[in-house]
Amino acid sequence: MPINRKVPIRKCIATGEMLPKKEMIRVVRTKEGEVEVDLTGKKSGRGAYVSKSEAAIQTAKERNVFERQLEVRVPDQIYDDLLAIVRKELKA
Repeated sequence: MPINRKVPIRKCIATGEMLPKKEMIRVVRTKEGEVEVDLTGKKSGRGAYVSKSEAAIQTAKERNVFERQLEVRVPDQIYDDLLAIVRKELKA
């Protein structure tokens, strides 16, 4: 008899959708206050998830939701990195 494993679900901060963790990208604020894209989902620090779609990332940038969730200034480079990751996955 197959074992049904529980799929971790996370909420997208831009769209409010509940999606499997593997379909999202985590952005983390480290203890030093730096903001990084966490592709492994295992870095220590305060994390926030966004859907792997350009529209969700644009919405997050326009509404400054990462800054509210992580309580720190998020550089524009983070949004550029997120968009590059999503575009790379679409091509693959």
